[in-house]
Amino acid sequence: MDIRFEKVDFTYQPNTPFEQRALFDIDMTIKEGSYTAIVGHTGSGKSTLLQHLNALVKPTKGVVEIGDRKIVPETDNKNLKPIRKKVGIVFQFPEAQLFEETVARDIAFGPKNFGVSEEDARKLAEKMLLQVGLDESYLERSPFELSGGQMRRVAIAGVLAMEPEILVLDEPTAGLDPQGRKEMMEMFLRLHKEEGITIVLVTHLMDDVANYANYVYVLEKGHIVKDGEPKEIFQELSWLKEKQLGVPTATEFAERLVAKGISFNSLPLTADELADQLVMLSGGHANDE
Repeated sequence: MDIRFEKVDFTYQPNTPFEQRALFDIDMTIKEGSYTAIVGHTGSGKSTLLQHLNALVKPTKGVVEIGDRKIVPETDNKNLKPIRKKVGIVFQFPEAQLFEETVARDIAFGPKNFGVSEEDARKLAEKMLLQVGLDESYLERSPFELSGGQMRRVAIAGVLAMEPEILVLDEPTAGLDPQGRKEMMEMFLRLHKEEGITIVLVTHLMDDVANYANYVYVLEKGHIVKDGEPKEIFQELSWLKEKQLGVPTATEFAERLVAKGISFNSLPLTADELADQLVMLSGGHANDE
């Protein structure tokens, strides 16, 4: 299932003194099976755009196509619920949305709300808990007795229990330590590769874009100002610095080596790419694994 934006504008509180336009003439496509990153500064429109991905808001102008559904300003809100099963959103600090007495009940809440039986919802809870790296011993525990990282995994399991085709991640590693962040991102990559889930990652961490995404959209003041594969976007360091966007750590390190006279065919994005290119430059053989 693809998501496509065509000439989409969005304005908060239109036709009032508080009117504020947040998106301008957005054209973009999130292809089925892709891992797409959306980056930009605070206030660039990322969160507003994200809410269009499962019709939490409707465009003020233009069309958002979610699979075979077309969302326009006049679309009736009553028939949008099925979309929210197909497109799951993991908001920043999703653990703040936990509320049930047990982990099992919290994960099962969404499916039951969509008519899944108690028994089947319980089975989904067990399955999705394993998907996020927690075992069945957590099922009857209170989510509020868990660590922050464990609570986040439970909240994500609740989104996965809806069995979405597309998973939207809004700064999913915010507040986690480096090890927790790596484990979380590897979990999403596994879901992408093994379960075939389309991933949309909203982030300001360029290392995550370089390591995981295969396409990037850059937002600025409600406009898409650049899009392409990460290897294209991150070659334009002067442009990225002009926009005060970060660059991947490996790319930044390679740039310092270039200043010292070392030449790369193209700037590496990841630590593995950097290591391979340095080996090649020294006359060795790059690691194929």
